[in-house]
Amino acid sequence: MLFRAIALTATLLTTSAIAHEDIADLYPQSPLYAKPVEVIPNVFSAIGATAPPTYENTGHNNNLSFIITGDGVVVVNAGAAYVLAHALHAEIKAVTDQPVKLVINENGQGHAMLGNNYWADLGVPILAHEDAAHEFEERGFNSLEGMKRYNRDKSEGTVLQGPTETFSDKYVVPFGDFPIEVLFLGPAHSAGDISVWLPEQSMVIAGDMAFHERMLPIFPDTDTAAWVETWKTAFEPLGATYVIPGHGHPTNMAQVTRYTHDYLVYLRGKIGAHLDAGGDLADAYYVDQSPYKNMDTFDELATKNAGRVYEAMEFE
Repeated sequence: MLFRAIALTATLLTTSAIAHEDIADLYPQSPLYAKPVEVIPNVFSAIGATAPPTYENTGHNNNLSFIITGDGVVVVNAGAAYVLAHALHAEIKAVTDQPVKLVINENGQGHAMLGNNYWADLGVPILAHEDAAHEFEERGFNSLEGMKRYNRDKSEGTVLQGPTETFSDKYVVPFGDFPIEVLFLGPAHSAGDISVWLPEQSMVIAGDMAFHERMLPIFPDTDTAAWVETWKTAFEPLGATYVIPGHGHPTNMAQVTRYTHDYLVYLRGKIGAHLDAGGDLADAYYVDQSPYKNMDTFDELATKNAGRVYEAMEFE
C-alpha cells in the first residue's frame, strides 16, 4: 500500500507539471477538452484547459470528475454546457454500467452548473451548497448568455437549471462502498464553494478552494482573508494525499498550498505594505507578483487580483 501511494504521488506530480494554456484541444473527437483519466482507483477526472473558456475548448476549462462507488456514480460538476455533460456521460458509460445517481455542483459558477439540465432531464438529483444555489439564481442568466457568446452553436440545448437539492455544512452521499462527504469548509473563492472528501482514499476533489497551474481569480466579492482562514483551519487539516483542484492536473496538498494559500498571503502582504506606504489604487495594480509570473492566466488576472485585494484591504 505504501509503495502504491508513493507511485501514485509521483505520477500526480509528473502530470501536474504540464499545463495546456496554449493548446486548444487535447481530445478533438469529443467536446471535452481532455479524455477522463483514472486518478486513483474508481476516481476519474476530465482535466479542463487552464485557459479562459473559448469556442475551441467548448468552455471546458475546469475539471469534470466522477466517482464509481460500487452502487452508482457520483459526478462532480455538470460542465459549462449541455454538450459537455452529454460528452462526460458517454465517457462514464464507457467505463462502468453503474448509473449516475448524483451530480454535485462545486459552486454557483457557469462551468459548474450550466450542464445541469442534461442531468435533470434524466432525473438525476443535483446537489449544491445553498449559497451556490442562490448565486446561480442571481447570476445564472448572465453566465448562460456569456457562454452562448463564445460557444455559439455548441450552446445548443443548454437552459438554466439550478440544483434540485441543497445543504448548508455537510452532506454524506447515502450510497456506495466507501464514504463520500460533501463539505462546505468556509468562505473561499466564490459563494458556496465545496470540496468532496473521500477519507478512505485520502483524496479531496477540492473544487475552487485550490489552484496550482493557473492563477486563481479574485472576484469583487471574494474575501481573501476568510479564504486564508478557511484553508488553515479546515482545508489543510484534511491532510489529503491526493488533490484534484478545480482547475489543472491532480496534485498534492503541498503544491496547492504553494499556489493558493501562499499566493493569497503573498499578495495580501504586498498590498498591505503598499497601503502602509500611502500607495493608491492606480499603483496597486503593479505590485510585484513576479514569483507567480509563470502561472497560466497570469496576464489575464494578476493586475485584477491586485486591484481587488487593495479595494478590500483598504477597509479591513
